[in-house]
Amino acid sequence: MLICATCAVERDEPAPEVCPICDDERQYVPEEGQQWITLDKLTDAGQEILFTDNEPGLIGMRTEPKVGIGQIAQLVVTPEGSLLWDPVGFVDDTAVKRVLELGPVLAIAASHPHMFGVQVEWSRRLGGVPVLVAEPDRRWLGRADPNIVYWSESKSIASALTLYQTGGHFPGSAVVHWPAGAGGKGVVLSGDSVFPNPDRRSIAFMRSYPNHLPLSGSVALRIAAKLDELAFDRIYGNFNNVIASDAKAVLQESAHRHASWARGDYDHLT
Repeated sequence: MLICATCAVERDEPAPEVCPICDDERQYVPEEGQQWITLDKLTDAGQEILFTDNEPGLIGMRTEPKVGIGQIAQLVVTPEGSLLWDPVGFVDDTAVKRVLELGPVLAIAASHPHMFGVQVEWSRRLGGVPVLVAEPDRRWLGRADPNIVYWSESKSIASALTLYQTGGHFPGSAVVHWPAGAGGKGVVLSGDSVFPNPDRRSIAFMRSYPNHLPLSGSVALRIAAKLDELAFDRIYGNFNNVIASDAKAVLQESAHRHASWARGDYDHLT
């Protein structure tokens, strides 16, 4: 198994000359060219996973130093078991032990293909737990495994933990709805289709962040309308970028703002 050094997504050997996920308009291949790495090399270099308590029942997991894109995985812990969301591109026995100490893992899922990480490796080391992959994005899988389960539209993981397909950044892009989060007000864990901005009071809707390619206004409004059906007060992005409160209203306002700018309503300001 090889790992792309740029996006940290795992791939069966023999690997292609260039990572297909990076060789796409949403991502990029570095100027110095494609590089592949292995778990052994990362381990020998002192790679580790650090854990952060975000709130009761939600633990952030990041690689140090950063591997690939460097997303922060989220472990959602419920009475029925846990969900590992947006798995990072590294895993070792120490991290697996820490995760399992918090209870059984019900599933692994990613918001979109850029966040696949080493999801199959995580699954195998956690005892063969299901890896949930949105059906429209199956073409981006780089590693086959019998534990991969395809889903679409929505997927219940526990009685109060559900995946919803929003589309946008990728056709299969998804969020997690965790009603017990934020003290019972509800949390959404998102990826690049719903991206909390650095100002912490607005959200971006982009096809590509590194290459600055926006989604259309109609897609932003479609995503907002789909999530308006859910009850939540807080959104966590895939880099621990957070809209801490009133996130549902922020999402709606941001989608309408995005659509207005895309439509040309504010061209007089440019």
